[in-house]
Amino acid sequence: MGIVKSVLIFILAGICEIGGGYLIWQTIRNDKPLWYAFLGAVIMILYGVVATFQEANFAKVYATYGGFFIVLSLVWACYFDKYIPTKYDIIGGIVALIGVCIIYYSPRG
Repeated sequence: MGIVKSVLIFILAGICEIGGGYLIWQTIRNDKPLWYAFLGAVIMILYGVVATFQEANFAKVYATYGGFFIVLSLVWACYFDKYIPTKYDIIGGIVALIGVCIIYYSPRG
C-alpha cells in the first residue's frame, strides 16, 4: 500500500475516533443532547472498521495510529475548542509522529 493511502486511512480513522469521542464528551461534560452520544458511538464504531483498511497487522497499525492520534487530537482541539498548542505540544506531536512513521514505514528485510 502506498504511503499516501495509508496516511489518509490513519487520518480518517483519527477523525472517526476523535470525532466520536468528542460527541460523547459533549453529551457528558457539556450537557449536549443524548443523540450526540449515540452518534458519537456510531462514529467510533466506524473508526474500528476504517483501521482494518490498513495492510499491516493489528499491533503495527494500532501502535502507529497512536502517534497520528496525538497530532490529530491537537489539531481537533485547535479547530473545535480554540486550543492554542504550546511549543511542547508541537514538539511532542512531531516526535511521536516521526517515531510511529519509523515503526510503520521502515523497510523490512
